Amino acid sequence: MAYTTLVVLAGTGLLGACSGMVGSFAVLRRRALMGDALAHAALPGVCLAFLVVGDRHLPSMLAGALATGVLGVMIITGLRHGTRIKEDAAIGIVLSVFYGAGIALSRYIQSHPGRGSSAGLDSYILGQTASMVRGDVYVIAAASLFSLLVILVLYKEFKVVSFDPGFAHAQGWPSFLLDLLLMVLIAVTVVIGLPAVGVVLMAALLIIPAAAARFWTDRLGALLAIAAGFGAVAGALGTLASSRYDWAAGPSIVLAGAGVFLLSMLFGPRRGIARQLWANRQYRSQVAIDSALRRIYESPAVDSSFRTSDRKTLRLLERNGWIERTTADDFQLTPAGEAKAEELILAHRMLDLYLSDYAGHITEATETGPAGLLDQIPPELRPELEQRVMGHAIRDEG
Repeated sequence: MAYTTLVVLAGTGLLGACSGMVGSFAVLRRRALMGDALAHAALPGVCLAFLVVGDRHLPSMLAGALATGVLGVMIITGLRHGTRIKEDAAIGIVLSVFYGAGIALSRYIQSHPGRGSSAGLDSYILGQTASMVRGDVYVIAAASLFSLLVILVLYKEFKVVSFDPGFAHAQGWPSFLLDLLLMVLIAVTVVIGLPAVGVVLMAALLIIPAAAARFWTDRLGALLAIAAGFGAVAGALGTLASSRYDWAAGPSIVLAGAGVFLLSMLFGPRRGIARQLWANRQYRSQVAIDSALRRIYESPAVDSSFRTSDRKTLRLLERNGWIERTTADDFQLTPAGEAKAEELILAHRMLDLYLSDYAGHITEATETGPAGLLDQIPPELRPELEQRVMGHAIRDEG
């Protein structure tokens, strides 16, 4: 593999990892579009820095991008808190106005005699990954290390601010400053990514890995690690595809990230579509089994229509050893089946009592079956409810 390709591969991998890690907080705070606004707000800063310095001096242009990016965040915050404008509208205003200003300044510079051709500012719009050099990799690595250290030091505080900002404020924590620091981390990540993937695609690199990681875990630490891994994989795959097929690297990286997101959405073990379909199927099967056991236990003389319409459920009961065939078309509960049926009926009746007498204690209903709902009964109430249920016959007579 060529040296240049290795340099670009290292840079895009680090950039993807940093973007995934930092972007996770934007996704959790429901501010995914803030990264998009920051990226677009950075463009006029690049152009102004070029006009001031008079040359394409990368540190100066990145500093200008960071300055206008932070200014954009401050304007969004001011519009949100100082006016009746909602956050999404404020983001849209800043994104469009700053991007328009950046495009206007870029066209002005390009039309300037003697300097426009050397500016190369269009690369900040769509990125120019192939021009990445070793110094750029060092900058990305330093920014990634800085972000990682800040997250490790303030992990607990960032976690509370991300999931329960009201609690953080009640505890006297500087929630506004912590939130601002998160925005600064996003701004730094956006700025270092501009030369590689550009304004238009940087937001995707912040959002896609973090959104994909949500299908794999509910734990913040694991989410950050998975999002960083997905970002690195997207950066590496996009770079390799660009090198092999002569595609534009920035769009290739985003498309690789989209592929990772699609696979996560379909097969993610936590919230993936396949997992949800399987869980729903298992739930319906369990409900059918529970209902059949109760019906057979409470009414042993089950009619023939039940036998013909629920053959699949009966096969499952027989496979679990809860019923046994007495003839080709008849069956009865086994001792294990009777014990299981009594356990189910006890759970249902305890739940009915709890719902009728202590309904105010249940804050959220779940679809996890009787056992799952029974888990919501406080342990100290279960002996009382069980005693009240056991005071009546389990099997319905008549």
